[in-house]
Amino acid sequence: MDCVFCGIIDGNIPSDKVYEDEEVLAFRDINPEAPVHILVVPKTHVNSCNCINEVNSYLISKIFEIIPVIAKKEGLTNGYRVITNVGEDGGQSVEHLHFHILGGKKLPVHFG
Repeated sequence: MDCVFCGIIDGNIPSDKVYEDEEVLAFRDINPEAPVHILVVPKTHVNSCNCINEVNSYLISKIFEIIPVIAKKEGLTNGYRVITNVGEDGGQSVEHLHFHILGGKKLPVHFG
């Protein structure tokens, strides 16, 4: 498997880490789309939301417990956006489940 996020998790590819524990890693996006743009990934390789199941779903819960901690640490007191993309049509560019935390400015409304 040639997964860039697995390479980051393994330490073979450098990253600007903002959070790490035994199961989750968060790091700054190298092509930020907002003043704060952080990716949060499970250390266990899961391709996308389509691959979440009863065995690995605890990772999603853990990630969503960590996201507000990261947002607060980054000073996102006025709000932020959390996004995940699934598949080619959904804009997923890396086949490793990841959540984008975007904030630091008023973000445009894309849906609604």
